[in-house]
Amino acid sequence: MDFSFTPQAEAFRVEVKDFIAEHLTPDVLESTREGTIHNQEFHKKMADRGWLNGAVPAELGGGGRDPLEMLVLVEELQLAGAPIDGMGVAVIVAAIVLELGNDHLKETVVPPIINGDALCSFGYTEPDSGSDVAAATTTAVRDGDEWTINGQKMWTTMAHIADYVLLLTRTNPEVPKHKGLTFFIVPLDTPGIEIQPVHTMGTERSNATFYDNVRIGDEWRIGEVDGGWAVMKAGLKFERGIAGGQFPSAMLIDAAIAAAEAAPREGDTTAIDDPRVREQIVRAMIDLEVARGFAYKTAFLASQGVMFGVDGSMLKLFVAEAYKKHTQWFLEMLGSEGLLSLDTPGAPVGGHIDEHFRHAPVTSIYGGTSEITRNLIAGAHLGLPRS
Repeated sequence: MDFSFTPQAEAFRVEVKDFIAEHLTPDVLESTREGTIHNQEFHKKMADRGWLNGAVPAELGGGGRDPLEMLVLVEELQLAGAPIDGMGVAVIVAAIVLELGNDHLKETVVPPIINGDALCSFGYTEPDSGSDVAAATTTAVRDGDEWTINGQKMWTTMAHIADYVLLLTRTNPEVPKHKGLTFFIVPLDTPGIEIQPVHTMGTERSNATFYDNVRIGDEWRIGEVDGGWAVMKAGLKFERGIAGGQFPSAMLIDAAIAAAEAAPREGDTTAIDDPRVREQIVRAMIDLEVARGFAYKTAFLASQGVMFGVDGSMLKLFVAEAYKKHTQWFLEMLGSEGLLSLDTPGAPVGGHIDEHFRHAPVTSIYGGTSEITRNLIAGAHLGLPRS
């Protein structure tokens, strides 16, 4: 098996690394400490390079960079700890609109998003239904050429800095739940929208958003009325297309090695001299290589025009669960000192182990919980029946 990348992809990797070295400054990294994993200046510079447009398929009017190149981009940005939440959402929303949207949305929403001048957020999850997005109860009622929206969404990450929300609504309560859904792209400055912060244990800020008699025109609808499930599936397709590189454990392992080399043990030894610690570090490295193998496979399939389907779910599940396991190992290695939070005086490696430990559970929730993902794999890959 040949795991090497094409010369074009490797040349692009050099370009990305040079970009990171120049633009991922300490100030950019520091800006994300406030809980929002986005830096507008850094985001705009990526857009100016054409990287947001490049992730959109050429057949939809985008730059159509090879999926292997997009994997290289995401991999290098993640390995460097760059803030890329805005990039992921921008590419997915732009691609959905270009495939399923009307002329108004294509002309109004796509250009500023691809140019890095506007941001979008996802409005899927609700307080009472969690990952069961088809159980949405936020309603959209038609009144001529307008719609009135009422309801609430949770985990509307970046809504407080975004210009739009891709909003899932219930338009028909009389049919099976997944058949009565409709999507809208709603400008977040529309009257009747309230955004409240939700701070997580991972030190990130998300939001709860409330919609009180929000009125928008039908031109903001995307897809058919009651056809929201098709929009949802398109979103998953594009999400898998750009999110193949998921390597959160890479920076954690680097921090763990540095911490183990400094953590004192009996005599003149440190934690790195403990065979159990060394084994856990090596096992984490092996898991990271497995994740890379998963990601490279999905990117290769995409480059061949193959829709890889459940492979993306398998990658997401493996990465999230391995990451949680690794953070548990390395926190236990440090003992009580490992609980010292980021930048606390005396915290091992500046508190980064605790930062990873707090963040890891989130990765097994967003984009579908591990439980939901296991169900998808059981049905689509293993062919197991529904209970």
